[in-house]
Amino acid sequence: QVQLVESGGGLVQAGGSLRLSCAAAGSIFRINAMGWYRQAPGKQRELVASITRRSSTNYSDSVKGRFTISRDNAKNTVYLQMSSLKPEDTAVYYCNAGVNGSDHPLRTKDAWGQGTLVTVSS
Repeated sequence: QVQLVESGGGLVQAGGSLRLSCAAAGSIFRINAMGWYRQAPGKQRELVASITRRSSTNYSDSVKGRFTISRDNAKNTVYLQMSSLKPEDTAVYYCNAGVNGSDHPLRTKDAWGQGTLVTVSS
């Protein structure tokens, strides 16, 4: 079984920066695309950024130019560097990954982290 463990959330003032990390643990054969989603109170979960195994990236328009997603395949870890944070970035941030477990290396499962809260004060 594969688990995604997030860290790095917290409280920051507007204009500040935070770095989120998400490490995958368990019996992993391969991790494919990884991404960060967020869900603000009363809103639907939305994609923030994604990155392929070869580090091709995609960003939502709302964070483009402010957030940077990266990954370390050797550590099975994805990062989200968030800068110039705004109050509207306040949300629970979730890590997501397409994972091929060692038990079924040809089967890709969708894995989610437990979420980490980011609060941006004005």
